[in-house]
Amino acid sequence: MKLEGMTALVTGAASGLGEATARALVADGANVALFDRSDKVVDLATSLGSQARGYAVDVTDPAGVSDAIARILSQWGALHCAVSCAGIGTAAKIVGRQGPLDLAEFSRTIQVNLVGTFNILRLAADAMMKNEPNEEGERGVIINTASIAAFDGQIGQAAYAASKAGVVGLALPAAREFASVGIRVMTIAPGIFRTPMLAGLPEAAQKSLGQQVPFPSRLGDPAEYAALVKHIVANVMLNGEVIRLDGALRMAPK
Repeated sequence: MKLEGMTALVTGAASGLGEATARALVADGANVALFDRSDKVVDLATSLGSQARGYAVDVTDPAGVSDAIARILSQWGALHCAVSCAGIGTAAKIVGRQGPLDLAEFSRTIQVNLVGTFNILRLAADAMMKNEPNEEGERGVIINTASIAAFDGQIGQAAYAASKAGVVGLALPAAREFASVGIRVMTIAPGIFRTPMLAGLPEAAQKSLGQQVPFPSRLGDPAEYAALVKHIVANVMLNGEVIRLDGALRMAPK
């Protein structure tokens, strides 16, 4: 699928991986709808010019997402790509010093990271199914964001790892379901990236984390995630797969 002239939505677009992706897609000529719970996303979209629109929307809100997609279709006529970057991190043992992990905290992590991703997937796919197929028979591409924690979850990451493992599990059945209508579904599993979640750590701590990566021995740059998104969009043979973007990192138990 060609980047220039297509319409994409990106969740978690006010910062980190989502912001980098939105910027990269706009730079390559795509129309981009930026979704985020933060009102900052509206100003960010304005700064990107006429090809961008910002929507302060919660990915777990069915009505809110549905309304935003309807506005995208009204503005640009179609939706060709959806990239889900919205997510939260939870660091807590299953049974810690204060006792068992609060079930509400576990449920919230699943709700945002997994249910929110599924909400975008189902509503974006519904919109894409109405597109005219291109010369390859393709109508759209959906890219979800998991994490290497889905495979190498550390102590204290039970909720986060479980939510991201669910995102991994969505890839193949969704790709198989939508194959007949020409919609691809891919998943990226990033390693340790320089995002707002890590930006609050001291520089020495960030450097130490980066040195755990075999090569390159540094934190990932969100622009590198965005570059992979662009390649997935352009390469029609990529479908139903999870790509680790981690510099060969395999996380230790803690």
